[in-house]
Amino acid sequence: MTLPSHAMNQATFSEMYERWLVDPLFRPWAEMTFEELELSPGDRVLDIACGTGIVARVAKERLGDAGYIVGIDISSDMLAVARAVAPRIDWREGNASALPLRDGEQFDIVVCQQGMQFFPDKHAATPQMRRALAKGGRLAVATWRSDDEIPFVRELRRVAERHLGAIADQRYSF
Repeated sequence: MTLPSHAMNQATFSEMYERWLVDPLFRPWAEMTFEELELSPGDRVLDIACGTGIVARVAKERLGDAGYIVGIDISSDMLAVARAVAPRIDWREGNASALPLRDGEQFDIVVCQQGMQFFPDKHAATPQMRRALAKGGRLAVATWRSDDEIPFVRELRRVAERHLGAIADQRYSF
């Protein structure tokens, strides 16, 4: 997709990402994720590597005030867009390898949509996701291709099985 040069001069990458990619590409995945996970009133949802926050926003749309939503991203620019678009969500700047959670803070649902492949230390991120999950919680990680085609995802699966046990055996394909 080619943007007019004046659009590139007036908008940040994060704003262009939100404007041109979120609704056509990332919203459908977020919708499918929550159709699979079946949100319930009162659910606490964590969106790791949230970018401009489409996963968190879809959770908020579905739960309204009957849930608690947190989005975490390493990019302050992405979070600035997220805060502007959805100010009623708890947006936090932080790294997936050391999630900025309060003592004992856990979530019923932890989602990482299209972020894992960018983590410099996937081995550190996996136990952080487990730490964020409440007992009986559900984890959804989406990447670009099947794990059979991406070596680091195969390794992630091995690490997840070691840290998460049987929960890592469940697979969903969209």
